[in-house]
Parts: sequence; structure tokens; C-alpha cells
Amino acid sequence: MTADAELPAGVPGIDAPRLAAWLARELPGSGRITRIEVIAGGRSNLTYAITLDGGDRDRIVLRRPPLGHVLPTAHDMGREYRVLSALGAHGTGVPVPGVLALCEDAEVVGARFYLMDFVDGRVLRTPEEAPDVTPERARGLSEALAAALAAIHTVDVEKAGLADFGRPSGYMERQLRRWGKQWDASREAIHATGTERDLPEYDRLVARLAGRLPAVPAAGAPARLVHGDFRLDNALVRLEPRPEIAAVVDWEMSTLGDPLSDLGLTLVYWAEATDPALLPVGATITTAPGFMTRREFAGRYAELTGYDLSDLDFYVAFACFKLAVVLEGIHARFLQRATVGEGFEEIGSAVPMLLDRAHGVLDARSPW
Repeated sequence: MTADAELPAGVPGIDAPRLAAWLARELPGSGRITRIEVIAGGRSNLTYAITLDGGDRDRIVLRRPPLGHVLPTAHDMGREYRVLSALGAHGTGVPVPGVLALCEDAEVVGARFYLMDFVDGRVLRTPEEAPDVTPERARGLSEALAAALAAIHTVDVEKAGLADFGRPSGYMERQLRRWGKQWDASREAIHATGTERDLPEYDRLVARLAGRLPAVPAAGAPARLVHGDFRLDNALVRLEPRPEIAAVVDWEMSTLGDPLSDLGLTLVYWAEATDPALLPVGATITTAPGFMTRREFAGRYAELTGYDLSDLDFYVAFACFKLAVVLEGIHARFLQRATVGEGFEEIGSAVPMLLDRAHGVLDARSPW
């Protein structure tokens, strides 16, 4: 492949000529880049579909960190590439895209990135976008997603070569500290834009979570792989011949840790028709007839894994805290005018909503 004068131009976060030259060296025979487009929906790492002509693949996918304010330790392309490589190569049963190459040279597109196969599947977000999701298919998708999460949490990390991918002992305590630092960094970035807002419920929530940190997984307990942002719209699905998860994507926050932290976040994202308010992130399609309720989903997950869910309210509240921190970081990038895509103006309003929801879960006044 050679750099072409007709390469697509004006794609945020991509230098097409440099990318074309890099592909020619690293993936010879890929063909000519004819189109680069941002895949909508991502609020953090950026995902691009690259159309090729004359090579052995019609389309590939590129993942790179976001533009602008980037939280420390986040958006590690090398970790995301490693976990996908391991899961795909060791027969884990976790559906993931095949990976093609990792670029460590930030000069190519302005940041480290990796390439993976394009997976034929759909991202389901709203009932209006997917009228073909019948109640029967909705039930099947619920079952398939619970099975995918259980598969992730029962991976033999030793056999997959991921035994050193994280430190499961003390995971939740470190998570509380880590996300607290991310919150402080985002608040500083927001302050630098001249914007101020009062969120007093944040400090109270951190204190409550710190007082209820679970002691497990304890030292010596089996390490479990966690995705870090597991939800229906971080999966590519197919409906025919039966509902299935074609691939789980967006592994940027994956590590070894407490699997119930994943389940808690999935439940925070999982919308029900009776919810008084919906988040501006995540899919709302789960409000459609046939989808499991949050309690049904948790029950199915427990059946598949055998894990004890008696302290699940803590994990749901913690997930609200974590998501609030993530969205505050995205809000900071929006204020810096460093976001790519649409809908970012609504993100900031979700943060106080999540803080209140977390307190409600801990007070047992709000169902998780």
C-alpha cells in the first residue's frame, strides 16, 4: 500500500498519509485507504472504521485515545491490545475481535493505537433504532449478554497468559483511590476552563464507600478478569439465526480484580421502563419488552458463575461513583472543546444524577 494523494482528509485524530505509510510497512498487502470514519457512540477512546481497496481486507478498525484532557493511567492502548490478543488466542469463549497490529509510535496519528478486524454486528442503543428486536429476541440477547459476562469472569487467567495483568488483592480499595485521583484531575481541568459547579454529594459518597469496602478478593483468591465498562452497547450483536454477542469491545479499563464491580456497572447502565430518569450514556433499548430486569439479569449471572451477590448494593453504588468520575472527565474534555462526535453537552448533567442514585442505593430508598 502506498500513500495516496486522494486519501481522506479532515478526520479528527487521524493523519491519513502517515497512517497509510505505517500500514504499508506493518501490514503489507492491506490495500489503499479509501475512507476513514469515526464510529459513533464512544465517549472515551476513539474508534474509526477504515475502508480499504485492493487488499486482503475490506475494512479494519483503529482505536486510539481521546483528544484533549486524558486522565492519568487511562486509555492504555497496549493493555487493550494485550487482553484482546490473549482472549482470542487461548479459546476462552469470550467473543472478541481479532487484533492485527499495535503502534507504539505516537507520531503516526498523534497517539499510540492498535488495529483490529472489523466485526459484522450491530450496536443496539434505542428501541427506535431496533424495531426488529422482538420480545423473544430481547430475552435471547439478555441471556447472551449474561453468558458473555460470566465467560469473562471465569477465564483461566493463567492459561490465557494474563496472570500478571493486574493485582486482584485490594482491588476495590485501589479503585476508590484511583478514581478519586481521576476526579480531582478532571475538576482541575474544568476549573481551568473558568467553569465552576458545586457537587457536595461526591465527598459524602466517597466516605460511605470507604466505610464499606469488601475484604475480598483476598490475597491468594483466584484472580478474575474484569472488563471495566461492560454493557450492551459495548457489544456487537447479531439477531440471526439467533440472538448472540458477536464481540465484546472497548476493553480500555480491563484488569484483574473483583468481578462484581463489572456486574454493578452493567446494572447501572441497564435501563428499565419504570426508571424515573435515564442516563445520557448507555443503551435504552433494555426498556423494550422482553429484556430482563436488572434483578433477573443479576440472578442469571449468579446461576452461571455461582458467585455470592449478597453485597451487590455496594457494587452498584460504587459503579455509580465510578461512572460519575468517568463522565466528569468527559465533561472536562467537552468544556475544552476536545470531544469528537455529538451528544457531549448532556454528559455533565448525569454526574449529580449518579451521585444521588448511589446514595439512594446505599440508603435502600432506590432499587438497584
